[in-house]
Amino acid sequence: MKKLIAAVCALIVLIGVLLATFYIRFPRKYREIAEHGEVPSSLVYAVMKAESGFREDAVSSAGAVGLMQLMPSTAQYVCMRTGIPYEEARLKEGAYNAELGVWYLTYLLEKFASEDAAICAYNAGEGVVMGWLSRPELSPDGVSLTRVPYAETARYLKKVKNFRKIYEFLYP
Repeated sequence: MKKLIAAVCALIVLIGVLLATFYIRFPRKYREIAEHGEVPSSLVYAVMKAESGFREDAVSSAGAVGLMQLMPSTAQYVCMRTGIPYEEARLKEGAYNAELGVWYLTYLLEKFASEDAAICAYNAGEGVVMGWLSRPELSPDGVSLTRVPYAETARYLKKVKNFRKIYEFLYP
């Protein structure tokens, strides 16, 4: 009986440690921004996690900057559309970057009828995805993608969707 109790206690501790590890690895930073708009917060957090691993100072080899890995030209476009002053030096500030990134993600989700297409556009660019949607071998209906031709974008889409499932599980 003592061995059974010890085993149950060990299992409970193990589950607690595993859950704590997940909560640490999948934080909800910038909640006031991520949970404020029309986009599901689980998707916002999944994009943040996939883009930068929540690193505010991240810079990609392509020049994408900050938490949500915005290209400066995309940030300028968002600022032009929203009236938010564009300040390139602030792109590494988490809250500023998150605000611009969430607006851009919202814009893409409104532009594309398919959430997967919008997520792909966040990674590959909206013009690229519009081109894919016009190709019957990639999109028979012109709305959703049956195949993503860029391997990096296909991996990105899968990663965002998996991270979103984890966020939905951890924070229902």
